[in-house]
Amino acid sequence: MRRGSWFRALVASPQGAFGVGWLALVVAVAVVSRFWTPLDPFATDPYTAWAPPSPAHLFGTDSVGRDIFSYVAAGSATTVVVALCAGVVALVVGVSLSALGSLTSRWVRESVSVLIDILIAFPTVLIAMALAAAFGGSLAVVVVAAGTGYGVNMARVSRAEIRRVGREDYVLAARAAGVGSIEVLRRHLLPNVAPVFAVQLSLAMATSLLAEAGLSFLGYGASAETASWGRLLSDLQKFIGVHPWTVVWPGAAITLTVLAFNLLGDAVRDAGDPRLRRRPRRPSPAAPTATAGTDTDRPGVVS
Repeated sequence: MRRGSWFRALVASPQGAFGVGWLALVVAVAVVSRFWTPLDPFATDPYTAWAPPSPAHLFGTDSVGRDIFSYVAAGSATTVVVALCAGVVALVVGVSLSALGSLTSRWVRESVSVLIDILIAFPTVLIAMALAAAFGGSLAVVVVAAGTGYGVNMARVSRAEIRRVGREDYVLAARAAGVGSIEVLRRHLLPNVAPVFAVQLSLAMATSLLAEAGLSFLGYGASAETASWGRLLSDLQKFIGVHPWTVVWPGAAITLTVLAFNLLGDAVRDAGDPRLRRRPRRPSPAAPTATAGTDTDRPGVVS
């Protein structure tokens, strides 16, 4: 399938169009915010505290006069970096464990299965909190913990699919012909299970975003010098009863970005799997039309 036709199939669905459009907007805002924001996101001004939305402050200001719009824009860069880095870590861990659990000897496969079952038992956020307590809260700890945790989950989900594809005739024929395990994995297994990895990768990036926001909310993620949607929610939740409109902006940014990741994963799966792509509806056969005839052609009519 050519790239152009694949991308057209991706954005043809509403969920694919929304996922691509919103994530492209987030990435664009993240890139621009590294060089320019309307105001300094960390600048405080007590005289403008709790200013309502206006042309000068599109999202209003918080308790210390920070411009919420500029802070949310700067926080998008943190979101993009965490999601991409955690997604790469999850993909490397997931592919590696899946390969070890499918192409190696029996005792190695069983050992990998036991290791996956053990790691799955520990919640990823709990591991991240333990690492943050030991090494200090930072985005690197969040990326490593979230990427590893969701990579293990990716391996658990894709393991059965790789084994199923590994029993296909063309894979068995390739192995009988002397093709190495790495080449079998590259040419036959990974391309056929790519839709599974695509969905799991989108889920890993979405849940990594939630993990970063949650840990930053609790004080284990981004530092005070780093803009983060979760940290902004932590600062604003103390005043939610008085100024509830302030938490709408970071909350909506987190919700829409997570939703975009999930919908994009489903759209990538549908676009990459020819069995799931929509087929053009065939026109129904036209009903036979009755030909007009004279009264003399009708049976039972005497001329």
